[in-house]
Amino acid sequence: MMEEEELEFVEELEAVLQLTPDVQLAIEQVFPSQDPLDGADFNAVEYINTLFPTEQRDDWCVLRLDDNIRTVVRGQTNVGQDGRQALEEAQKAIQQLFGKIKDIKDKAEKSEQMVKEITRDIKQLDHAKRHLTTSITTLNHLHMLAGGVDSLEAMTRRRQYGEVANLLQGVMNVLEHFHKYMGIPQIRQLSERVKAAQTELGQQILADFEEAFPSQGTKRPGGPSNVLRDACLVANILDPRIKQEIIKKFIKQHLSEYLVLFQENQDVAWLDKIDRRYAWIKRQLVDYEEKYGRMFPREWYMTERVAVEFCHVTRTCQDYAYQS
Repeated sequence: MMEEEELEFVEELEAVLQLTPDVQLAIEQVFPSQDPLDGADFNAVEYINTLFPTEQRDDWCVLRLDDNIRTVVRGQTNVGQDGRQALEEAQKAIQQLFGKIKDIKDKAEKSEQMVKEITRDIKQLDHAKRHLTTSITTLNHLHMLAGGVDSLEAMTRRRQYGEVANLLQGVMNVLEHFHKYMGIPQIRQLSERVKAAQTELGQQILADFEEAFPSQGTKRPGGPSNVLRDACLVANILDPRIKQEIIKKFIKQHLSEYLVLFQENQDVAWLDKIDRRYAWIKRQLVDYEEKYGRMFPREWYMTERVAVEFCHVTRTCQDYAYQS
């Protein structure tokens, strides 16, 4: 069966490779050759049978097949040995990897412990730094407070109100930092000295204004005193009652002349001469701006206060005149 198939294959191959005589002759002329393989009547089967008789051909095929089988078997044997060797190497590599992982884990735990210790030390140092900074700041404030109180008392006695206005506000701001330390006798003593200085300042300023603008008598001629101007700045820091008392005294003294000139028994006090009242207050307001406009702070609105009080007094006088 095999031989028949081979013969059929050879015949088909020869039919495909069959050349015309002219082509074959041209090839032989161009490429002359004595090799039987190049002959036009070459028969592959006969050529093989000539080289290898039937028994020799079968033996050769068997030997060739044995060699192939032996090569495959040896290859499989080598593959098995290589596989076992690769498996052993992989196991060793895995063991080494586990060892390295364990070392890394141990080092990581040691590093974590070290970081915790360093962090704990840093926190302690940070707390110490914060406490030290607070202590230094508190000592500086205490030094400023003690020195400020001494200077405040001395300036008050010398009536240096301009310097007192700047110093008093600073001393009060520093004193606020010591509210939680009032249980300490020295701090409490400094706080009491500040309060005493404020009380003394208030009484002293009121006395200065009373002397400059007495409740009874005429107004002093001339412009305002720089001392009183600075005293108004101090009054802004003190108890608001000091400021209100100064305003009240000044307005009362400023309108004292008006009450005398326009008494109900005077001719100018009658209703038909009301224009004289407003002419008087107009002159007084102009005079106030020229003499005292810079003495009182603008936020005191002294001009407006004088005008409002003038209106109240005028209304009271007119009501009394109508009733009479």
